[in-house]
Amino acid sequence: MPTWVLWVQALGVPSLMATFVIIGVQRALKKRDDQEKEREKARQENNVLLIRMVGASIALGEATAHAVQLGHPNGDMESALSYAQQVKHEQKDFLTEQAQKNIA
Repeated sequence: MPTWVLWVQALGVPSLMATFVIIGVQRALKKRDDQEKEREKARQENNVLLIRMVGASIALGEATAHAVQLGHPNGDMESALSYAQQVKHEQKDFLTEQAQKNIA
């Protein structure tokens, strides 16, 4: 067998093996990236739900405060109602600002 054939065989086998290893690593990385994207989507959805729950809790607190206000309110209830409304508006403003940053 000519020497050049031996050289081609000697260089070809390791290159082929390295190619298979690289392909395997690329597939593993793509799979991990796809899983991370799914996890991130789930985290985002969870965060949206948490924000909605907080808003609902504040609305419920406001409604309770109004109901008590109609009965026999005191200064603490009025302060709590004012604070809940302030926090609700701050949260809404913050979320609006974040949405604007992420859209732009």
